[in-house]
Amino acid sequence: MYKYVLRRLLYLIPVIIGVTFIVFTIMHFTPGDPAQLILGESAPEEAVEQLREEMGLNDPFFVQYFTFLGNAARGDFGTSYNTKNPVFDEVFARFPATLKLTIAGMIIAIAIGIPVGIISATKQYSITDNVAMILALLGVSMPNFWLGLMLILLFSVNLGVLPSGGDAGFTSLILPAITLGTGVAAIITRMTRSSMLEVVRQDYIRTARAKGVPEKEVINKHALKNALIPIVTIIGLQFGSLLGGAVLTETVFTWPGIGRLMVESIRRKDTPTVLASVIFLSLTFSIVNLFIDVLYAYLDPRIKSQYQ
Repeated sequence: MYKYVLRRLLYLIPVIIGVTFIVFTIMHFTPGDPAQLILGESAPEEAVEQLREEMGLNDPFFVQYFTFLGNAARGDFGTSYNTKNPVFDEVFARFPATLKLTIAGMIIAIAIGIPVGIISATKQYSITDNVAMILALLGVSMPNFWLGLMLILLFSVNLGVLPSGGDAGFTSLILPAITLGTGVAAIITRMTRSSMLEVVRQDYIRTARAKGVPEKEVINKHALKNALIPIVTIIGLQFGSLLGGAVLTETVFTWPGIGRLMVESIRRKDTPTVLASVIFLSLTFSIVNLFIDVLYAYLDPRIKSQYQ
C-alpha cells in the first residue's frame, strides 16, 4: 500500500508540469499586457516597457516558463501582479471559503442522491422511479449559473429571506451550496440507482431474502455495502471537481473562493496567481482521488490484496 501511495504521489510531478505548461501557454498568448494593465492605459510607453523588463515579460516564452518552473521547484511561485503579495498566500486565503462551499454542496448532494437512488432501485419502473429519474435528468442538464440566478431572484429579490452573495455566515452559504449540490445530487442518484440495480440481482441477495432477512436489512446491510465502490468513486471525483470547478457558482454569488480569484486573475492577466491556483487545485484533486483509491481497500478486501 505504501509503495502504491508513493508511486501515485510521484505521478503528480509530470501531471503538474503538463498542467502548468498548458495554462502558462494559454495565458502567454492571450491578448493583454500585464504591465499595461498594472500601470493603466494612460501610462507612458517608456514606463510600460521598463516594467515589462523588470517582470521578465520581454524574455522568450520558454525562458519565462522554465524560470517559473525553476522558482516553483524551490517553493517560490512568484508574487501577484495585482496585490504584490506572494501568490500562494492569496490562494490559501481563499481556499477555506472554497472548501466550505464544496463540503456544503457535497453534503446536500449525498443527502439527496443516495437515498433517492436507493428508493429508485428498489422501486424500479414505478412512478417514484420515473419521477426521480426525470428530476435527475433536469438536475444534470440545468446550468449552475442559471439555477443560481433563479434562486437569487426567488429567495433574495422576491422573498428577501436569504442574501444574494458574499460570505457573511450560514445563511449566505445556503443558496450557493444548493446551486452547487443540485447537479452532483443528480449524478449520485443515477449512479446509486445503477449500482444498486446491479447488486440486488446477485445470488447472495436472493439467498438473504430466501432466509427471511428483513428487506430493510437486505438493502442497507448487504446491497448498499457492496454497491458503494462506484458510488464512492463518483463522490470522490465530484468532490475534487467541485473544488476546482465552482468558478461559475462563486462568480454568481460573489463567493470569495479560489474560483472567483482565478476569474479575477484571468481578467487582469495575473499569470502567477492563475498558475498557483491551478497547481493548488490540481494537487488537491489528485490527493482526493488518491484518498478514494485507498478507501477502496477498506470497503473491499479484494482490492486491498491487489496493492500487496
